[in-house]
Amino acid sequence: MIVLVTGASGLIGATLCARLGAEGHEVVRVVRRPAVHGLLQGRTIVVDMAKALEAEDWLTHLVGVDAVVNCAGVLQDSPRENTGNVHAIGASALFVACERAGVRRVLHFSAIGVDREQPSAFSTSKLAGDHALMERDLDWVILRPSVVLGRPAFGASALFRGLAALPLLPTMPGTGLLQVVQLDDVVSTVLTLLGRGSPSRLTLELAGPEALTMSEIVARYREWLGWGRATEFVLPGWVAAMLYRSGDLAGLLGWRPPMRTNSAREIARGATGALGPWQLATGIQPSTVASALAASPPTVQERWFAALYLVKPAAFVVLPFFWIATGIISLTTGWGSGVELLLGTAFEALAGPVVVAGALADMVVGAMIAWRATSRAGLWGAIAVSCFYAIAGSILRPDLWNAPLGPLMKILPILVLHFCALAILEER
Repeated sequence: MIVLVTGASGLIGATLCARLGAEGHEVVRVVRRPAVHGLLQGRTIVVDMAKALEAEDWLTHLVGVDAVVNCAGVLQDSPRENTGNVHAIGASALFVACERAGVRRVLHFSAIGVDREQPSAFSTSKLAGDHALMERDLDWVILRPSVVLGRPAFGASALFRGLAALPLLPTMPGTGLLQVVQLDDVVSTVLTLLGRGSPSRLTLELAGPEALTMSEIVARYREWLGWGRATEFVLPGWVAAMLYRSGDLAGLLGWRPPMRTNSAREIARGATGALGPWQLATGIQPSTVASALAASPPTVQERWFAALYLVKPAAFVVLPFFWIATGIISLTTGWGSGVELLLGTAFEALAGPVVVAGALADMVVGAMIAWRATSRAGLWGAIAVSCFYAIAGSILRPDLWNAPLGPLMKILPILVLHFCALAILEER
């Protein structure tokens, strides 16, 4: 069978493509941007669902395809993401194209609870995509998973690991119960429903067998990682709101944090559902969090990732602040000190312009690190500027290596932090 999978670089899509390939199916991966994905079978095509809004954008890619699985999804509108285009308009265009091309089998990932309540643009657009598929003359199945957890560390799977590394666990106020579902069970469901004679024209909620609070899920991960239970405290509502807004700001800068205002609205509703129809249609018995974790012992990579997860946003807040603030200080309150450092050197006559140039370079580097699309180049730029400062300082003011506050010595840990930021930059 030839299966086209949209959202093929995401948590569900990537694992599904691997399983399909392992079971002998030919996979056509649809990704938003070209990337190096390692040893992958099948072929990869680049289509941005937020821009592929007409059936004609899909028809050529559907030639010879037997089934389509739509795993594409975005959490919240941002400069990089558009919930309405991806979940509703783009998905509808894909479904129309499937009807025209004769690709009858279409499996579509929605989200649990969208038919009951739509607290955000995420769930509203998801429901619109569901309705668009139901209107088509296709053998469709709509899958509405709860929060999906798996061995790949992305989205909620990454967040729970990161929270598990905290000895003091902040609890967000106003969160509902979650029947988290395991990634392996979700992927097995898709494979079952792609089989010959499988049911169609139905909607299934994919939910785990136990309703847990976020704290209880984090506790399962801490136990799995070999750590004791964390001390919990409830964040004040205004602090939680500020954190969600900070996530929104990061989204505007091109990052994709899992905690944003859409997350707050969706989590308040909870993610629970009925298991019976899913089990009846597929025969799958969903795993509990504890049993799924027990089947996969933790490694040092897991502990490293958990410990570094919340260090990453801290690093990408501190580094832009450091560079931009340094530039501002150099042009304002620190102007005299900067010029004084160059007195008695070969650049004494150009002390003012040199300080201005350095300050502007610092601010540009900081802004590039803050903007996700240029963050890698910004980090390399920061490393280059730091090395330049170390070399120039060694030539012009070697005495600064022996200064009490170590102005040149501090460049060494700064360099190390930038290399660490480069190592943990990628999100998937």
